[in-house]
Amino acid sequence: MGKLRVENIEIDLVRKNIKNIHLTVYPPDGRVRLAVPRQMDDEDAQIFALSKLPWIIKQRKKYTTLEKQEKNEYITGESNYYLGQKYLLNVMVTKGKEYVELRNQGYMDLYVRPTSTPEKREKVLFEWYRQKLKELVPFYIEKWEKIIGVEVKEFGIKRMKTRWGTCNTRDKRIWINLELARKAPQCLEYIIVHEMVHLLEKRHNKAFRDYMNEFLPAWKTIKNELNEINTQ
Repeated sequence: MGKLRVENIEIDLVRKNIKNIHLTVYPPDGRVRLAVPRQMDDEDAQIFALSKLPWIIKQRKKYTTLEKQEKNEYITGESNYYLGQKYLLNVMVTKGKEYVELRNQGYMDLYVRPTSTPEKREKVLFEWYRQKLKELVPFYIEKWEKIIGVEVKEFGIKRMKTRWGTCNTRDKRIWINLELARKAPQCLEYIIVHEMVHLLEKRHNKAFRDYMNEFLPAWKTIKNELNEINTQ
């Protein structure tokens, strides 16, 4: 894999056996990837990337906004999301167990020790997110195993910088990004379906897209929703 630089933006350059050029800006940090046919030289790739510079900047700005938005101090009055719904954070001091509780459909109570730091508060919140996903993911896996006709041997949840999910096709294991706990349920379901379809087709090719269109016809709309920024 090579590198290009356009207006101080570093771009991963990948040559593949493809006919068309594919330009992608990945969440959550705005990594840019340009996949081109093997015969295309660096100069032509550079010219193409330059022609798409306004679009690249627009996409990266969205993800930069998200990164800034997520640098919370975890204090009372901040906003947090769970399954796509916005909650007002309310930090409560406790000498007992640290935990999270939703209240009145609009408040997220975070119970922490008096000396807790923002890092500790984040850890408590994300452990709660992790537990909630562990409760939700098996339901979707079981549902889609029957529809897609594959078997998931194992799943895991972790924070990932550049992907919403991954699939180990050999071990039939899928990984889900912990940040999906903040997104709407259909976004979580879409990623699970996406990774499970990789058990039928490893690559993001026409066969993969055909499977997605068959199993989840609205997947492109949901994908766009997943990568939108919550600003309301």
